[in-house]
Amino acid sequence: MQRMDKKVFGVLFFSIFAAITGVGIVVPLLPVYAHDLGAGGFYIGMIFGAFSLSRTFLLPYFGRRSDIHGRKPLIVAGLLCYALVSVAFVCSRNVEHLIVIRFLQGIASAMIMPVVQAYVGDITPPGREGFTMGLFNMSLFMGLSAGPLIGGLINDNFSLKIAFICMGILALVGFFLSLFMLPPVSAERVLAHKRLPVSWHVLMKDHEIAALFSFRFVYTLCIGIIWAFMPVLADSEFFLSSTAIGILVMLAVCVSGVLTTPMGYVADRINKRWMVILGGMIITLAVLSFYRATGFWDLFAANVIFGVGGGISMPALMALAVIKGQRAEAMGSVMALLTMAHSFGMFLGALMGGLMMDMFQLRQAFAGGSLMMVVGVVTFAVLTRCRPKAIRA
Repeated sequence: MQRMDKKVFGVLFFSIFAAITGVGIVVPLLPVYAHDLGAGGFYIGMIFGAFSLSRTFLLPYFGRRSDIHGRKPLIVAGLLCYALVSVAFVCSRNVEHLIVIRFLQGIASAMIMPVVQAYVGDITPPGREGFTMGLFNMSLFMGLSAGPLIGGLINDNFSLKIAFICMGILALVGFFLSLFMLPPVSAERVLAHKRLPVSWHVLMKDHEIAALFSFRFVYTLCIGIIWAFMPVLADSEFFLSSTAIGILVMLAVCVSGVLTTPMGYVADRINKRWMVILGGMIITLAVLSFYRATGFWDLFAANVIFGVGGGISMPALMALAVIKGQRAEAMGSVMALLTMAHSFGMFLGALMGGLMMDMFQLRQAFAGGSLMMVVGVVTFAVLTRCRPKAIRA
């Protein structure tokens, strides 16, 4: 039976944790910072959307390149770029600068996330997909939950530029860990396959991959709305501090992080499809709760419910993705497709929320997100009703 390389897993876990914590420090502060610079809903949406836009277009290239040439070079280069981007944030002077910097940060992210997830998928033993991906996703959830709280505290007690510097330092930690502790490319399991991975054309016709893509898309569309506009709602209507906003952003991620490993264990033993559907229904309820919020504690409860939904659905979804990637011998490409769904969802979520804020009112963004989540859950359920045909090259 295949054994997982614990050293490689540990390096990937802590490298991504360091990098994501740095990003998490800055993300909840950007909407308020942009709002203070005079940005309306559309520009706030573009600050978040620019990141996802650049990442979406380059994900297929980097995912497939990692399947052919190996994972380590892209991971190391992406983490170094993250560190350099933090310097650009420090030097930014207006909203347009923020949009350009986030666009460049999206390129760096395209080198990292799908490739790291593919690397973890490469070393995952059969039958342990849910637990392994759930355990790894703790690095993401821990980083994103710790980051907003740290960022709020730094901004309240020091300045936003110090938050940007902290982001750069943490990205450098991940860079050095990956550079010196990951094995050389020649030792990677992905290069043991002598043939080219399955083509994009074949992958994109697969119903199960389409189902995974659609759910991941609407889930992250809701995240894009919440991250971009919950801080504005909390600041403009409830007058909450940066620390309080950081706590709220942290909550959903933290709850999902706590649940992701036990739910991954469960996903290896029960029907993964029903776990995804159940989690999607809970997420729908949570997003609608933001629309009806009247104060801090309503936002608190909505974030907790959202975290529960994500904690149930995402380990099962990622386990299904690993199984599909192993069968197709195209783990990087499959993970790139899911990360494309993530990026596209974040982009459209932030953009749609901004337009609804400008055209109607801020709260309508959350109502729109809950409706999109319903559509995504139904689409996933329909596409996974029948057993899909095996992928053929």
